[in-house]
Amino acid sequence: MKLNELSDVEGATHSRKRLGRGIGSGSGKTAGRGVKGQKARSGVAINGFEGGQMPLYRRLPKRGFVNIFGSNFNVVSVGRIQQAIDAGKIDASKAIDLDVLKAAGLVRKSRDGVRLLGDGEITSKVSLTVAGASKSAAEKVQKAGGTLTLPAVASEA
Repeated sequence: MKLNELSDVEGATHSRKRLGRGIGSGSGKTAGRGVKGQKARSGVAINGFEGGQMPLYRRLPKRGFVNIFGSNFNVVSVGRIQQAIDAGKIDASKAIDLDVLKAAGLVRKSRDGVRLLGDGEITSKVSLTVAGASKSAAEKVQKAGGTLTLPAVASEA
């Protein structure tokens, strides 16, 4: 086989429709666009326009708000950390923080830190540094003989 003998399989390519080439072609004059007006022109996209009727996105009530001061944490359970330790992805003898959890694949993006939840059980003695933790998670880590370090939160007056 030579390079000049290569070709597509029969029927793999379609010839393009030649628009606006006379009435006999079946797609002459208006070229399949209907009649005149805004939509017959090029570059028109009228998304959400309902012919002057109040659009759906404006008929529905507004609801809720976005808290610009809210935190967005990665959620990790103590059971999931124990699974990673058992699988050999995390070394329990070393300190565990966001970077270690990222390397182990428990967390993808950094966000605002990690919040530890109490789902599952932990048996390894670990030293954790996280942005937040539930009461049950803190109890389980301490019960297993580990330590949990949280950042100092400024007192709210």
